[in-house]
This record gives sequence, C-alpha cells and structure tokens, in this order.
Amino acid sequence: MANLTLKHIYKVYPNGVKAVNDFNMEIADKEFIVFVGPSGCGKSTTLRMIAGLEDITAGELTIGENVVNDMEPKDRDIAMVFQNYALYPHMTVYENIAFGLRLRKLERDEIHRRVTEAAEILGITEYLDRKPKEMSGGQRQRVSLGRAIVREPKVMLLDEPLSNLDAKLRTQMRTEISKLHAKLNTTFIYVTHDQVEAMTMGTRIVVMKDGFVQQIDTPRNLYNYPGNKFVAGFIGTPQMNFFEGTLKKVGDNVVVDFAYSDATITVPYSYFYKTRPSYLNGETKVFIGLRAEDISLDADTVKESNATIKVKISHTEELGSETLIYGDINMEGDGYAESSTRVIIKATGEVEYKSGDVLDAALNLNKIHLFDEETEVSILPRIPEYNYFDCEVKNGEIEFIGTKIKMPSAISCADGKGELLIPTDAISFDGEIDATLLGVEDVNGKKVIAMEVCGRRIYAVSDEEPQEKQLKLAIDMKKITILQQGKEVVTPMPLTVSFDGNFKKVKTVEEELGVRKKVIKFMFDIAGTEFVAPDELAQKLFSALGVHKAFEMKYRYECSPYDLRFADQGIPAKVLGICDYGKEKFLRCAVGNSTIYVKAEEGIDAGEVHLVPDIDKIAIIQANMDIRLV
Repeated sequence: MANLTLKHIYKVYPNGVKAVNDFNMEIADKEFIVFVGPSGCGKSTTLRMIAGLEDITAGELTIGENVVNDMEPKDRDIAMVFQNYALYPHMTVYENIAFGLRLRKLERDEIHRRVTEAAEILGITEYLDRKPKEMSGGQRQRVSLGRAIVREPKVMLLDEPLSNLDAKLRTQMRTEISKLHAKLNTTFIYVTHDQVEAMTMGTRIVVMKDGFVQQIDTPRNLYNYPGNKFVAGFIGTPQMNFFEGTLKKVGDNVVVDFAYSDATITVPYSYFYKTRPSYLNGETKVFIGLRAEDISLDADTVKESNATIKVKISHTEELGSETLIYGDINMEGDGYAESSTRVIIKATGEVEYKSGDVLDAALNLNKIHLFDEETEVSILPRIPEYNYFDCEVKNGEIEFIGTKIKMPSAISCADGKGELLIPTDAISFDGEIDATLLGVEDVNGKKVIAMEVCGRRIYAVSDEEPQEKQLKLAIDMKKITILQQGKEVVTPMPLTVSFDGNFKKVKTVEEELGVRKKVIKFMFDIAGTEFVAPDELAQKLFSALGVHKAFEMKYRYECSPYDLRFADQGIPAKVLGICDYGKEKFLRCAVGNSTIYVKAEEGIDAGEVHLVPDIDKIAIIQANMDIRLV
C-alpha cells in the first residue's frame, strides 16, 4: 500500500519565512495527485518534504504505515523525476536507467529485466544504445521517467517534469504520463504551475497560494465549485469574469446590481438558499463570478433567457473552433483594461462582431458564483456553514419558521425579534422538529442533507444519510447565534479550551530496587501546572524546534471541553457558574484571566476545582510562529 498522510505539515526557514503552512491531506493508494499554484506557493517545497530532500519543520508525514519524518530519502521507497533531466551525458540510455540499480547492487539479470521492461512501457527500446545528446527533449524525459520506474517505488514524485518541453511535446507527454500511471498502478504526486496539466491529469488537485492550501478536490469540482475567488480565477481558461455588485432580496426574488454599470438582473431567491441574509441587504459588496462559456450572445439563447445584460463589444480573438469576445458592461468602458466591468465571452463556431456593437448577453444563472469582497471566500458554498432564519424571542422561547423551542437556561436573551444562525453541524435527527427530506448531496464524503420545515429549506451535514423521508430534528443549542438589531446577543459556547504555557526539563531522583538515581523528566507547564510529557510528544518538539530551542519557546495548549477531567491536583480553576443546555451541562471556570468551559460532572458546581487535560488529545502550538507541533 502506498497511501500517504500529511498531518499539520509546516516548513519554516531560519529567517522566519513560512513556505508551507499547516498542510493536511490523506492521499489514497494509486491516486494521481497534482499540486498546482503560482511560483512561490509552496508546492515544490511540499513535494521535497515528501521526498526527504527538505526537513519538515513540524507535523507528521506517513507513507504506508511508517512515519518517515526522520527517514533518509533512499529508505522511503519513493522515486523522483525532476524538471531537469539530469542524465549522464557519457552514458547510454541503458546505462543511465540502470545506474541506480547498480548502486543498489542488484543482480545483472534483474537489472536487465527492469530496464528492458521500463523501456517497453515508455517506448524507448530502440534508443537504449544512444547517448542523451542524440535524443529529443521528449525522449530524454522518457529516459528520466524510466530511471524512476525501474526502482519500482511505492510513490512517484514528479516536479514540473514537462516545463522544459515545447507545447506539442507537453501535450504528448501529458498523455504518456497518464498512461504510465495506469500501467504502473502506483501513487503519483505531480507538481506543476500549469492548470491545464492539473485539470487533465489529476484525480484530485491541491491548489496552493502563499504556502496555504486553498482547496483540495477533483478537477470537475474545482471548476464547478471553487471555494474562493483565487481558485475560481486560477482554474479555467480564460479566467472567470468577476464583477463587483450587490444583492437585494425583494419578496421571492433577489435583485443583482452590477456596480459601475446599468446592468441589473432579477434572480429567484431559490438560487441563494445557502447565502447568509446579511449579503442580501442591497448594500454589502460582493464579487459576482461567471465563466466565459456561461455568458452567451446567441440570439435564441438571449430570447429564452430571464437574465440578460447589455455588453459593448471591443474586440475578438479567433481560436479556430471557438472565439473569445471581449467587451464591457459599462458603456463607457473600453473592454481592454482588466476592470470589474470588462467581460470575456466564449462562443463556438464562426462569429463576427464589430467593435462598438452593443448587444444583449444571456447569463446562465445555474453557474453563477458569489464571493465575499473582503475574504474572497464563496458565499454560495456546497456545504453551507449556517442556516439563517428570522426569529422572535418571547417568554424564554424562540420561534422561527413556525417552530417554537424552549431555550435552555444557559442562553439569556431579551425578548424581541432578530436573526437566528444554526450551524449545519448543529442539527441531528433525534429531536421533536418535524422535517421532510428533500435530497442528499455527497460532498467529499460528507452528506449535505436538504430538508423542508414549514415550507422553508434547511440544511444539515452528517456522515450518514437519513433512511426515512419524515425526520425529527434536534438542534445543539450551544452552537447557535442570535442577532438583535444587528448585534450578537447570543454567541456559541467556545468548543476550544486554550492555555498558555512552557516546556521544561526537571531533574529529579527516583528509587528503583533500593537504588536512588538521578533522572531528567520533560514536563508540559500548562497554565502554571506541570504534567509529565510522554517521550513521543517531547521528541516531536525536539524534532521540530531543536533540543535547546524547544525549552525557550512559548506554547499554547488546546483541547476541547470534553478532554478535561476533575482531580485532586491539577490546573487550579474557579467555578463561575453552570451552563445548562438541557442534554449537556458545562462549568464556566476562570483560569487566571481566562474563562474556559468544562464538561460538568455530577456533584461539582461551585468553588475551587483542579483540572487535568487528556495529554493524548491535547494540541501543542508554538505561540510566536503559530505552528501546530502536535
């Protein structure tokens, strides 16, 4: 098996630059994974950490069943193909491919078998007696691939292997590498800055920017459901059109107003079920995204469309089977400068448009994308974060979509109207609210469940698909938010407990079989209380930071309210009160100047307590650089 796990992987250089930031991914056996992004995004650095050519600053890398952080590259059972062919010019193709096997002292017959087999797979059998200078760039790249194939590795790593080839050869070699993956039946990880290579080769694609993973998904999902504006613009040729604008809900419709122009369309509200109502106030600026092929100038399409805008044509680009038409939705715009009103339209066949023509263009509303203007994150996500409802609080009850719920004593809120936000992961199927199942969408292993409650759509996220059409919903009230007059009057209970601390070594004396001896123990200092650090966790800190620096750093220790228990000794805390959410109760405690929440235990509800964290479940973050070490 050649599955890989990258867990909280960081690469930080001595000057403090973070090349890779908290990279997390599960790579299945035999997948073809592509890392893509602009120069400097961290894709090659991540590949080199997998290969063992770069040290991992923090995190855990597993290949198969083995953690390989400290394993030499030669022992990882991987093979790497570089951008530079790096062939020995004085050796024949046969000798180049066989060279690594001879260093490993394999038998001559086994070397010959592997070389000839690789040559047949790559179609270079007739070139085995040639020198590299007698071959084309594509043939040399095949030799480089052959040198990797004969190792029979668990994982093939390819770092921009086609960037030195011309356009025709690149297209040919893309096909060859895809065929090679199918033949070898092993795991491929491929790095490129070319989104066409990524889309045509990968089973899944990792889009990176500035050291951060932006999105991991299949090529189709990245194209149709980009998670943010960067992914939307990076994937697809030509780049997606982005317009600034506002959205205003009017009855059962939403008016979309395109900024800096007279363009306006009216869209049924059903297209915006997953959008937070605060974006539909007619004032909040958003980016409106439409791909070139989702805008049409075809007369029949325009005639049948309910969403059209005016476009002034500036120029066209003939590409043979299709034409790119450039224009502007601002009648004063020139269609050349990249602006929030310029538009690119893709048309098939032979079309002729004159510069200056003003035409109606039809928009495909099923393909519209919306992004927050500041964060650039999609506000039409496949997995919605929240459900949004108008609500009214009265006499300790909250009413929304025709449903009344008695609020638990942990929630204090004045009577009045407002807005209720229910996270999709706060809904379960063991309650009293009647709902009708509408449909289930599988999104990367998660089930997005659409339901109807009193005529209103509501979403939940679950690992399992409901088996019944009629459902009974429950809401985890500790996760809800209530707004009144635009202000949050009820906020979710924090589900992360955080302590500041240090890491120490303590000299002590222990007695074993009557013999006293000096022992050095490593300790986690968590909020001023020391706990023994397991050797495995201590070694992770040493590996990431160095033995001496590990003791000089400041740390943040994090766990959940469920991972703390009460004991006679531990972190001192003062109970401030009890938060009763009905099915669950939590103690609100003061630790120093911080307030934390702890799952309540019977008989403990006041006074001074001592808390002990579950060390095996605690997260350790190096505070200054914000690196998750464990």
